[in-house]
Amino acid sequence: MSTINIRKKLLNVETIYHEGGPTAARPVKQGMAAIVFRNPYAGRYVEDLSELSRDAKEAAKEMVPELLDALGGPDRIEAYGKGAIVGVNGELEHGAIWHEAGGWVMRAALPKAKSIVPAAKTVASAGTRLLIPLHNIEACYVRSHFSTMEVGLVDGPRPDEILYALVMSTGGRIHERLGGLRQEDVSVGDGQR
Repeated sequence: MSTINIRKKLLNVETIYHEGGPTAARPVKQGMAAIVFRNPYAGRYVEDLSELSRDAKEAAKEMVPELLDALGGPDRIEAYGKGAIVGVNGELEHGAIWHEAGGWVMRAALPKAKSIVPAAKTVASAGTRLLIPLHNIEACYVRSHFSTMEVGLVDGPRPDEILYALVMSTGGRIHERLGGLRQEDVSVGDGQR
């Protein structure tokens, strides 16, 4: 039996046409998939977190395809990130489980992914908004893809819940123009340059 008893699933896609400048020839889509579930460790210290870690990987295996479908498939994805909000009866380590569980599953679904998946996590009350960092899936030094996506909901996570989220984008910032390493110039293949 899974330790993850989902109360809510969220799937959100934003289409960005411009940020005050000219309308982009190709709009950027940013998407977020999240689950809110009862924290099996809320209110108590548990030394071995492997059971939730295992079940979180299984949850990510359901979330990733939904998010990819919403954004047009794995070949469209250029940036990603992950995040967790742990309700106040939990601990930050319960959110850290998502680093590996969400990150590895997302990378496995993206053929060009070599870059580490950036993350944000916090312990907070219901209604907290978390800005999850995004960066390029092939090389984390591609500056044009440094961005964030906001995740959260009004009624969660409740004190005994956790929210796990994955975010992806079909491009960098819509009016990026600050230079640096370009996506088309990534050559080293080490996830950084």
